[in-house]
Amino acid sequence: MSRGCRWDALDAPPPASVRCGAVELRAGSRVRLRPAAGGDPLGRELAGRTAVVEAIDQDLEGAVHVAVVLDGDPGRDLGRARMPGHRFYFAPDELEPLAAPGPRLLVAGLGNVFLGDDGFGVEVVRRLAGRDLGPGVDVVDFGIRGLDLVHALESGYDAVVLVDAAPRGAPPGTLHVVEPELGETAPAPLLGHALDPARALALARALGARLGPVRVVGCEPARTPPPDLPPEAMSMELGAAVRAAVPAAVDLVAAVVDELRAAIARRDSARDEEDATCSDAGSEGSSDTATRR
Repeated sequence: MSRGCRWDALDAPPPASVRCGAVELRAGSRVRLRPAAGGDPLGRELAGRTAVVEAIDQDLEGAVHVAVVLDGDPGRDLGRARMPGHRFYFAPDELEPLAAPGPRLLVAGLGNVFLGDDGFGVEVVRRLAGRDLGPGVDVVDFGIRGLDLVHALESGYDAVVLVDAAPRGAPPGTLHVVEPELGETAPAPLLGHALDPARALALARALGARLGPVRVVGCEPARTPPPDLPPEAMSMELGAAVRAAVPAAVDLVAAVVDELRAAIARRDSARDEEDATCSDAGSEGSSDTATRR
């Protein structure tokens, strides 16, 4: 073991932000890449590209490395899933902060496309991919990749919309919007190729994710086949009722995104007013103290 290496540092959480000049960079910050002279060839090829900070990591020597995902990269979902080739590391002084980002929202399509109506969420996000939901919205097909969803939830989204087939006892094709309760219970094990949204949310919280508002846009399936269905009984076709509900679900997700964006704006405005009030109160207190002296 090298001198000065501390194994307990492996358990330490990474920094939530890093200072770049006068700006604090954190997950979701937008930057322009300015690789240092003499760096590796790939870094030089990326010079001038814009990117989004995906994570901030710190090695055992204390050096900070900023992981970014390139704007316009068709494989940026792989970068957010920490796959090589779509996720790049730079030192803070190799990044030029851009304008402060607006809120970041994740629309996550969930479900198994081989189990009929269970593929509802995947079909909805497929159709949403061609729709402009505004800046800062990532539309991702997670399918049954539970751990990938957990990693995404850790990356600092301001709000999350999960789209899934969700039986609630209503007629097939019924759409509903639910705000799940994020309890403090310990998460159950999550399989890499099985996706239970409640477990994914619980595991993300247990790993330190700061979850903003979460909404589930669900659709009542005609039936919920077991995951161990034999191959000959599987189907990649949505039932008639669920298939007919998909266009309305696309509009509903867009409306939920707009509502969440407006709610975040109101929250931020209230915080700014509170900060201004506290600042004014502090200034008055300082003035009174100076007068008494």
